[in-house]
Amino acid sequence: MSRPFQRAATAPLALARSARPCVLGKAGPSSLQIGGSRSASLSTSSRPRLTSRLSVNEIGTGVRNIRHSSSTSTSAFEGIKPVDLAYDVIQPPKVNEGAEGQCLVVCHGLFGSKQNWRSLAKAFSTQLGMPVYALDLRNHGTSPHAEPHTYAAMATDLDHLFRKLDLKGINLLGHSMGGKAVMAFALNPAFNQNLRSLISVDMSPAVGRMSPEFLAYTQGMRKVDQAGVKSKAEADKILQAVEPTLATRQFLLTNTRTLPSGQLAFRIPLDLLDRSIPHIGDFPYAPADSDDSTQVTWSGPTLFLKGEHSKYINRKNIPTAQAYFPRMRMEVLDAGHWVHAEQPGETLRVVKEFVEGIGR
Repeated sequence: MSRPFQRAATAPLALARSARPCVLGKAGPSSLQIGGSRSASLSTSSRPRLTSRLSVNEIGTGVRNIRHSSSTSTSAFEGIKPVDLAYDVIQPPKVNEGAEGQCLVVCHGLFGSKQNWRSLAKAFSTQLGMPVYALDLRNHGTSPHAEPHTYAAMATDLDHLFRKLDLKGINLLGHSMGGKAVMAFALNPAFNQNLRSLISVDMSPAVGRMSPEFLAYTQGMRKVDQAGVKSKAEADKILQAVEPTLATRQFLLTNTRTLPSGQLAFRIPLDLLDRSIPHIGDFPYAPADSDDSTQVTWSGPTLFLKGEHSKYINRKNIPTAQAYFPRMRMEVLDAGHWVHAEQPGETLRVVKEFVEGIGR
């Protein structure tokens, strides 16, 4: 079954000869559907079968080559006013030895929210023995609506929240759009002083063109608002015109709320996101092969968690990731773009081993 957003392509840049082989994660059966119709199996005690080890050359390529066109690090962050992000914090039953003073922060993808990570956030907190903060990024969930919807703005919001909460020892995880947001945060030296580790779930820092279905999604959601429907079943029928996959439609409908009139409406700013979608494929830093003197890196521990059947991370953009994050490692799980939803138990295991293995 296809997963939301798997068809969008990241932009391949030049392939470096020094690209490392992937470290293969152990793949297990999918037990959590995007629409939430099955509960997640989050045990880390089982050891499902291994798939074959993948080299970088065996990883799928992106759809098309696109030259870098995003802003540089200096201009992209100028004049951004941060918003106060909504968040949930899950405290652990007990603090694990070695986890004192640490936390895990989770950032969702486009059209997602903190509620999509609720089950995994609880499991992360228990297994890691540290507080877990699940966030709503700007223009998503219950966080404020504000322009611009850029990765520089999202990274600025993260910095604002972390300073307000006085977070230290931050293990920062993001999926898809959230992955680019956390990478933008990590690469800003004004923000990253308390960053302990970085985890990007199926997203590279390369620049890519967004696929047309994203605009179709916002247009379909606007039609739902205009129709004045009062149930998700009615809304689902309208969305079938723009998305054939039930799981994707159910995911999009997690963004609805019921008005006092009984009408179902989307709580996210559809017009704002519609205008912003062309920029969601951008990245606020210049790549290593550019002439921009503001090229930056973050040399802390970095994990890229790739879905084997997804093209968001591929052999052409892995060198870009390595240029920004020289201490990166990669795990590949038997999943599409929605790695954490298709393989929740394995995502938990890999993240736990990575976070706990730092400094050993």
